Amino acid sequence: MSPLDPASAPALLATLPLWRADLAAGKITRTFRFDDFAQAFGFMAEMATVSERMNHHPEWFNVYNRLDVTLTTHDAGGLSTLDIDWACLADQAFARRSAAAA
Repeated sequence: MSPLDPASAPALLATLPLWRADLAAGKITRTFRFDDFAQAFGFMAEMATVSERMNHHPEWFNVYNRLDVTLTTHDAGGLSTLDIDWACLADQAFARRSAAAA
């Protein structure tokens, strides 16, 4: 696994406007907020299945309805396409859950 090409990173990161990039640290982060703990936990369970399928696991921290996610690829020594792909899938899952709750 290799890190993102510095020339292509800005365009890929632009597809993730709700994520904060720290290129120096080689990571992206996002906070997800849900109506309650059960919804946050359901999202985590869904993304755990995605993580296993991708063999790419986030660093995350959950308190009640808030989930803080950090993505980096340790094997690549920073951000990789796995991080971008996982973040896109998380954004899609969150959007589906938000639309269903509305």
